[in-house]
Amino acid sequence: MSLILIKLAWRNLFRNKRRTIIASTAIGIGLTALIFVDALWMGMERNMIRTATASFLGDGQIHREGFRDTQEVEMTVNALDDVVSSLKGEAIVEHFARRTLTFGMITSPANVSAINLVGIHPPTERFLSQIDDTITEGTYFEERASPDPSNDRDIVIGAKLAEILEVELGDRVVVTVAQSETGDLSQEMFRVSGIYHFADEEMNSGMAFVRLEKAQQMLAIGSAVHEIAIKFIDTKYGQDRDLLFWEKYSQHGNEALGWTEILPQLQAVFEMSKFSKYIMGVFLFGVVVFGIINTLFMSLYERMFEFGVLRAVGTRPFGMARLILFEAGALAIVSIGLGVILGFLVTFIFSKMGIDYTGIEMMGVTIQELIYPVMTIEPFILYSAWVFVFTIITGLYPARYAAKMSPATAMRRSF
Repeated sequence: MSLILIKLAWRNLFRNKRRTIIASTAIGIGLTALIFVDALWMGMERNMIRTATASFLGDGQIHREGFRDTQEVEMTVNALDDVVSSLKGEAIVEHFARRTLTFGMITSPANVSAINLVGIHPPTERFLSQIDDTITEGTYFEERASPDPSNDRDIVIGAKLAEILEVELGDRVVVTVAQSETGDLSQEMFRVSGIYHFADEEMNSGMAFVRLEKAQQMLAIGSAVHEIAIKFIDTKYGQDRDLLFWEKYSQHGNEALGWTEILPQLQAVFEMSKFSKYIMGVFLFGVVVFGIINTLFMSLYERMFEFGVLRAVGTRPFGMARLILFEAGALAIVSIGLGVILGFLVTFIFSKMGIDYTGIEMMGVTIQELIYPVMTIEPFILYSAWVFVFTIITGLYPARYAAKMSPATAMRRSF
């Protein structure tokens, strides 16, 4: 009996090919949109994580407890030698870099500006940030040929800051910072050796980089540092808040944090994106439901006489309902096939072309490269299953209507 109903359902579905094609296309486009948006959000999430962690932040950081709130110069990492020695033996740590961080003023003959002065060790910093990759003029930092180099007063600044100060490569600037403990002002003259350009305007206009040793000397902190930025062998470690690594290095008055805790607003965006996908799914399915009901009811009214005859010859109400549900299932299969094909094509094309959102800032992260949708098998299976189930559920209403129909009423309405 089921085999006969399946054959009838397929035959009835394509009696009116135009209506079936329109309905299945509408449902298929909805499925395509869900698959593509899921891939786009996944690509955007990976892009934003990569931008946030690779540009400067790192997958994780170690600071003195409270430093992130106060930025006090004297709050350097405790037990630095032990921490560094331990990090060198961590299997999940690919690279780490030591930094000093402080507020300061930078002055040129034309202007003055407040900055975040960052002391870095160029050879290790290359693996943690993209500063060297964004140099548009000059060099990142020249290699030092001797223990007492003449180029230790090089400074690398952003393009916007260079514009504010009205300086070019080789020009001299004066940097002023407050020393640790005493608070006395320390001034040094630097030569602009490199100018970088990030999509993030805040980094372009408010940050300057000098060599770590020179920054430590200016701040009078000896060999101490304020931050250790960490790059793991896999970015997933930076998202794992239960990783024992954080507890291990949150000792001696220090705190070790992953990027999800350093940038909680970014993690909140990802949670909101999941919620927005559900909202969009409900909206699309809400639109599709009218197409399904319309298609099934139009098919039902066109064959009212046939249904009346089926009831008159003894077909039970449950059998009538099953026929409508089989038709709904057939419509779902056609729609899913179309949606999967379109979804694959659209996602594949944009995964190769990319989508240009560069320059757009979201929760403190500025997108710096093309977004490439990430195609996985899960959305194709999950959303297709939901479309099938939802179509069957929607078909219950016209199926119930057909089951309750009396033979006399059906045959009378057909004339």
